[in-house]
Amino acid sequence: MSQPAPKELPPRLNSLDAYRGFVMFLMMGEVFHFCRVARALPESGFWHFLCHHQSHAAWTGCSLHDLIQPSFSFMVGVALPFSIASRAARGQSQLLMSLHAFWRALVLILLGVFLRSLGAQQTNWTFEDTLSQIGLGYGFLFLLGFRPVRDQWIALALLLVGYWAAFALYPLPAAGFDYAKVGVSENWLGEFGLTGFATHWQKNSNLAWAFDTWWMNLFPRKSPFLDNGGGYSTLSFIPTLGTMILGLIAGSVMRSAPAPWAKVKWLVIAGFIGVASGWLCGALGICPVVKRIWTPSWTLFSGGWCFLLLAGFYAVVDIIGLRRWAFPLTVIGMNSIAAYCIAHLFDGFILANLKTNLGQDFFKLLGDVYEPFFLGAAIMLVFWLILYWMYRRKLFLRI
Repeated sequence: MSQPAPKELPPRLNSLDAYRGFVMFLMMGEVFHFCRVARALPESGFWHFLCHHQSHAAWTGCSLHDLIQPSFSFMVGVALPFSIASRAARGQSQLLMSLHAFWRALVLILLGVFLRSLGAQQTNWTFEDTLSQIGLGYGFLFLLGFRPVRDQWIALALLLVGYWAAFALYPLPAAGFDYAKVGVSENWLGEFGLTGFATHWQKNSNLAWAFDTWWMNLFPRKSPFLDNGGGYSTLSFIPTLGTMILGLIAGSVMRSAPAPWAKVKWLVIAGFIGVASGWLCGALGICPVVKRIWTPSWTLFSGGWCFLLLAGFYAVVDIIGLRRWAFPLTVIGMNSIAAYCIAHLFDGFILANLKTNLGQDFFKLLGDVYEPFFLGAAIMLVFWLILYWMYRRKLFLRI
């Protein structure tokens, strides 16, 4: 009796690795310290432009740096249909795959906590790290991966509308609320604070902040949790799951039958709709576009940019076939978890040893002003060489 033919493994798209590598490059590129150079050159528009796009928006708005976490989360969703198809082709059952997914979710959560605890005297139980946020929603995303695309759209709509309603219905701060006690100064409120209905999403006085003043104090801490300095919150994993669902839907499109340019068209249209709808929600006062608490409008706005970036990488790398330029990014993208950990664990070690072995003043080639940039470029080169060494030896960190 003949054996059934094995299922065909899904092809690997180089554009996905290149896009993921681009995102990780931006994250690792914090070592360039553009803002330190910009502060030393207050008249330079060029360096201030670079600084702006290497910094997070204070509250509402968006910079290139703000698109790193959404893109990384989005790509988790994009990769999922390919991962499920690959595992199914190797004969794994849905139960086994689901158990592995929830194990992976737990590891991501704890890895995020570990990275946030570096240098601390005790475990810093906080869950706003990118890996923790992905882990908190990943199990639910995986289960959605087995559902029809229609159900994924429905889940996305319910999630975003429900999250918006929860914030909108949460009581506004009482008159005379002392923002200074939750780390928000009057100067900050005057420059970046929200007014009117949008105050439901004000920094450190919203639903997510209230949840964390209970949740975070369930864990051992040196002192009671009162606020997050950046306004970040644990509950952001819910709309982050929305971003991953958008990626899941995009991944299904990438694996579908239509011609390659039809996929690009779909992604571009979805991208413009996402950007426009997210911006419109903010402009009409329905929901401000705030990355730090991942408002539903931010999910739409940033998700739209993710669709557009994916369309661009797919068109250039996989359709037109211009791959050589993307190789440095591919090296990073194929080992994204390793890149994330290297950037968090070894930057100080590499910096110290570069100065020790090349000389304390070696990177002052063009003066003190540019030292942070040249030193950062050297650190980035070492990061990449480590990842290239791993790439050549097929050492890929997987969870």
